[in-house]
Order: sequence, then C-alpha cells, then structure tokens
Amino acid sequence: MIRLETERLCLRDYTEADFEAYYKLKTDDRTMYYLQDIKLDDRETAWDEFREVLADRESGHRKYYFLHMEIKETHEQVGSIGYTVVDDTPVGKIVHLGYFTYPEFWGKGYTSEALGKVLEYAFTEDNVYRVTTGCLKENAGSERVMQKNGMIKEAEHVDYEWHDGRMKTRLEYRLLKKEWERGKEQ
Repeated sequence: MIRLETERLCLRDYTEADFEAYYKLKTDDRTMYYLQDIKLDDRETAWDEFREVLADRESGHRKYYFLHMEIKETHEQVGSIGYTVVDDTPVGKIVHLGYFTYPEFWGKGYTSEALGKVLEYAFTEDNVYRVTTGCLKENAGSERVMQKNGMIKEAEHVDYEWHDGRMKTRLEYRLLKKEWERGKEQ
C-alpha cells in the first residue's frame, strides 16, 4: 500500500471504503470537465472501474498508481493524482501522469504539492524513467502545476482535440529522471 505525506496532504492507495468518494469525484462535472474521456456517468461503471483499481493494486505487475488525495487534518477529499505505466523498459518505467481536483481546491497549491511528492516517489521508489502528461492550452492552472514541478514542455498541438463543441490546442509535458535529479540539485 502506498501512503505519501506532504505538509498538508495525505496521498494513499484507494481502499474499498473509498468507493463513494471515488464515485463522487469521477462523476463531478466541473472536476472532470477537461477529462471527459475518463469521466464516469453511472454507479455500475464506477464500481467496475473501482474494482479494477483495487485488483491492480494487489497485482505483481501494477499498472495504475492513482492515489486518493486528502487534507491530512480533516481527511477531506481534494482529488486524485497518479500515473499509469505505459511501458516498462530496461532503463525504467515510462508513465503517463494525471490529476484532477475539486474546483474549491484550485489555486491553493494542493495539486502542485501533491505532484512534487508523486514525482519523488516515482523516481526514487518505483523505477520510473520518464513521466509524460499534458493539458488543453486553455487550462492554465494545470499547465502551471506542471511548470512548478520542473516539467518540460515538449509540444503544442494546435487544434488537436475536440472538446466542448470545438477544436482546442493541447500541450504536452515531460520529465525524465535525470532532469528531476538535476532540478533537486539546484
């Protein structure tokens, strides 16, 4: 079981008792606005996905490292953060990172704080070599979270993705283990 702590947050693996919180988060329209492809619409689908998350956590070849993000003092759910392993190479895992938080926590530094801890875990404890992530260009808050954690912009795909009735530009970021280590030395 993964359990990470920051100054204000606890990031931990989901447990069976977290289903209602998971369901509420993944069906929240504002939270999932930029993540329509993983937004859930009904309890049955949510339960099936949640069971997969719990089973994967116990497997010997874990693929999903998404963590429940909560305020340490109150245990109030802030959101979810983590990564999916897309390849396991001889030099380490290649993962795709993501995060989503309730709007009432936007702009307060929680996601940046959580991402810093997740990157530390990935590079020091989980043999991750490369982290990739991205966001729509209009989602400036998400891009700022990436930048604050030393991620490097690799691409800007103009009119790349259909979202909310129109084509939108997508930004792609990365961070290699050696880049993360250099950033820690400075």
